[in-house]
Amino acid sequence: MADFLKTDYSNNTGGNFEPVPTGNYEMIINNAQEQATKNGAESLQIDLLVRNDLDKVPGLAETNAKYHNRHVFVDNWKRKATNQYDLEGFQYILQAAGVPEGTPLKTVQDFMKLITGAAVKVYVKQEEDSYNGKTTLKNRVAPWNFETSDYPQIQHVYKDKRPAAGNSQTAKPTQSAPQSTKDPFANTGNSVDISDDDLPF
Repeated sequence: MADFLKTDYSNNTGGNFEPVPTGNYEMIINNAQEQATKNGAESLQIDLLVRNDLDKVPGLAETNAKYHNRHVFVDNWKRKATNQYDLEGFQYILQAAGVPEGTPLKTVQDFMKLITGAAVKVYVKQEEDSYNGKTTLKNRVAPWNFETSDYPQIQHVYKDKRPAAGNSQTAKPTQSAPQSTKDPFANTGNSVDISDDDLPF
């Protein structure tokens, strides 16, 4: 029987969560999700991923080439007075993501679906943040610092998902309304046959 695994720690570099230096970065909107603090403050967090397909672009030598695959998280907090998001700020993000003018969004989930996967150019600022007497460096991104990508053809290779050779992806196509995605786990009403040989236990 073949070994399940042979230990090899040469690729264990650990995660680097230090803030990236101030500058313009070409990013992918990797994810967007709502979350809440223990005190009930709600935010919509956007996970920006520094693209790794632009390392050879001279103008990005000090940003993308050095910091590709790094994440920058942007929190958009609900206003205490209204318990609503700053929808004017969302307009900058939607425009940068290439969502056509006049597209109706009925829910915040529509917003998240439309921007996820989009290529955007983002000005990231590194600044000091003091909290409870401790000062740390943090990244800040204002909504008006999102712009349309200079490189809409995405050929980013995700660490955990390697695309097939020659597979490239274009920035999210513009669309007039949110698209529903087919759920591969949805119950279609058909029975599922699984033999004992297919089970891992």
